[in-house]
Amino acid sequence: MKKTSGFTLIELAIVLVIIGLLLGGVLKGQELINSAKAKSMANDFKNTQILLYAYQDKFRALPGDDANVANHVTNGVLATAGTQGNARIEGQWNSENIAEESYLFWQHVRLAGLASGSTVIGDQAYIPRNADGGRLGIQSINGFNTITDAGVNAMVGAFVVCSGGVVGRLAKQIDVLLDDGVTNSGNVRVVVDGVPGPSLPNANVPDGNMFTVCMSF
Repeated sequence: MKKTSGFTLIELAIVLVIIGLLLGGVLKGQELINSAKAKSMANDFKNTQILLYAYQDKFRALPGDDANVANHVTNGVLATAGTQGNARIEGQWNSENIAEESYLFWQHVRLAGLASGSTVIGDQAYIPRNADGGRLGIQSINGFNTITDAGVNAMVGAFVVCSGGVVGRLAKQIDVLLDDGVTNSGNVRVVVDGVPGPSLPNANVPDGNMFTVCMSF
């Protein structure tokens, strides 16, 4: 009679341990990737704020709103939508209108040598993106309608930076990194991606859904 061979209990235990280690490594690796993305996106918010102040300090004007941009940076395009030189960055943060100040903000700071990236307006490579490919942008809080919180819960500040296409787990991490960790209070708020409305509490920000994160300053 032929004897059937198989795995011993020790061999099975070793295999299970190896599988556990592999799964643990994959999960840890994914956690590190998510953490790096959240930090990158948080830096986008900080750096955009720095770009605005650096340009203002250098030229005594706001990028995008600069009425004398042609004299300040070579090939700078003057915004023809809105009112130039009124200390506001008009137009929506995600505008694709090449005549608007919020769109031209990026050309002005790049031509001034403050940021890298394409200066060719109308080119897809011109549009600033976050670590997951979502749109990044800035505008004055006056006229901001992506997050509609009002009254005592209204966002405060002069400007607002937004980043779209952010998964919930990263949106909550960004709030922890930059603000109070509560997604419907403070300077950092979260709303469903592409759907303007009131900011959402943490419980309504599922890890896998897509959101827009905005920070006022």
